[in-house]
Amino acid sequence: MDITRRNVTIGGMSLLASSSISTMGHAELGELLGIGEGLEEFALATDAYIFGYPLVTMEMTRRVITNVATPVGTRAPMGQIIKLRKYPDASFRDVTAPNADTLYTSAFFDVGKEPWVLSIPDMKGRYALFPMLDGWTTVFQVPGKRTTGTGAQTYAITGPGWKGTLPSGVKEYKSPTSIVWLLGRIYCTGTSEDYAEVHKLQDECRLVPLSSYGKPYTPPGGKVDASIDMKTAVRDQVNRMDATAYFTLLCKLMKDNPPAAADAPQLAKFARIGIVPGQDFDASKLKADFVKRVPEIGFDRIMLQFKINKDMKDENGWGFTTKTGIYGTDYLMRALVTAIGLGANRPQDAVYPTSLKDAEGRKYNGANKYVLRFAKGQLPPALGFWSLTMYDSNYFFVNNPLDRYSISARQNLKSNPDGSTDLYIQKDSPGKDKESNWLPAPSGDFVLMMRLYWPNEKNPSIINGSWKIPPVKQVT
Repeated sequence: MDITRRNVTIGGMSLLASSSISTMGHAELGELLGIGEGLEEFALATDAYIFGYPLVTMEMTRRVITNVATPVGTRAPMGQIIKLRKYPDASFRDVTAPNADTLYTSAFFDVGKEPWVLSIPDMKGRYALFPMLDGWTTVFQVPGKRTTGTGAQTYAITGPGWKGTLPSGVKEYKSPTSIVWLLGRIYCTGTSEDYAEVHKLQDECRLVPLSSYGKPYTPPGGKVDASIDMKTAVRDQVNRMDATAYFTLLCKLMKDNPPAAADAPQLAKFARIGIVPGQDFDASKLKADFVKRVPEIGFDRIMLQFKINKDMKDENGWGFTTKTGIYGTDYLMRALVTAIGLGANRPQDAVYPTSLKDAEGRKYNGANKYVLRFAKGQLPPALGFWSLTMYDSNYFFVNNPLDRYSISARQNLKSNPDGSTDLYIQKDSPGKDKESNWLPAPSGDFVLMMRLYWPNEKNPSIINGSWKIPPVKQVT
C-alpha cells in the first residue's frame, strides 16, 4: 500500500479521535499531522470545529433556503411555509440525503423576538410528523401520528427567554435557540391523486407570529441577498470556509443560539483559542501555522465516525445509529449526522441504515449488479413506512430513466415463489417483469440508505436488534 500524505493525515486524525494521543509525544504527533508546534491548540481547534459544525451548517442552510422574496419550490422567506409539491429530484442540492417518500412541509423561523404559532390540520389518519429542530440540530419536539395523533393541533414555539400567556387551546413548545427549523413530513404515495390530497393538507398548515394569531395575517416579503451562493451545495460551502471565518460565524451565532448547559466543560476549553459564548471570536488566539488545516482535519474526523464511533452499528455492511435527533454531548455523532443527513429524526421516528459497500466489502459501483434479498416475512418492520434510497457518492439523488429515487412497498413489489423479495440495484433494467423491484443506479459510485419511519419498538425491531438488515450481494 502506498503511504501518502492523506494516509498519514488519517492516521494522525485517528489518534486525535482517540485516547492514543497521550501515548505519543506532541512534537512527534505534530510532525505527523504536518502542523508544526501547537498540537494542543490544534486539537482544541478541531474539537471546536466539530462542536460548531451543526450550528454553522444550520445557519448556512437557512440562508440558502430563505433567500427568496416569496415562496417558490424548495425555498421560502423566514417565517413562511415551504410546501414541497412533489418529491425532490436529482437537481435538489439544498439538503444532503433528501427523501422521496414524503412531501416536506417546512419553515425556518426566529423565535428570539416573539413566539410563532403553528397550526396543523386534521391528517385524517395519514402518517405525518412535524419535528422541530433547534440551531444545534436537536429535535426538541416532534408532534405527529406517533406522538400526538393525527387530529388538528396548535402549538406556540417560544424562545429561550420568553415568558408570557398563550391563547386558550395553544400548547407551548420551548425552543432552546432562537433559530427553529420545522421539518414536517407528510407521507405520500406519489400518485397524482395522492399528491392532490397532500397538497390540501399542506395548504391548511398555518405559521404566524403570536402577535398576529387569530387575526388576518399577510407575511412580509423576503429580502434577497445577492451575495449568498445559491448554487453550491451547503455542505461544500461550509467545508470551504477557512477556520477564522468559520469560528467568527460560530461565535456570532452562539449569541442568539446558546449552547446547552451540558456543553459548559467543553466550551471552557475553547476559550484558550478565542471562542467564548456571547462574545466575538478572538482570532489572535488561533495560531497561524495550522489554521489552514483545521477545517480539513475537522471534517475528516467527523467522517471517520462511520468506523470508530461506539454508537455506530455495522450489520451486514449497513452502518446506522439509534442516537439521532438527541445527541447530548456526543459532538462527533451530531456532526456526522449533520454532514450526511441534516434534519435527521429521533430514532423512535426514523432509523437510517446506510451502506457504502456490498457484502464483500467492495464499494458500490454502477458497473456491477446487486441484489438485496429479504426472506419471507422479513421486510423492514415499520409502523409508518420503509424505503430504500439511492444516492451518488455525495448523498444526492441520481438521474435515472424511471425518475425513481427510492423503492418501497408502494411499488407493489413482486415476491419470489418461496415468499422472499429481491430488490435489484443496478444501472440497467433487470427486465420489464422485474422493474417493480428495480432501484436504478448511476454509472459510477453510489450509496444506499434505508429508512424505517416509526420503526417497531417490539420484536421484530431494528432498535433492539431483533431484526437485522440482510447484506447487499453483487451478482456474478
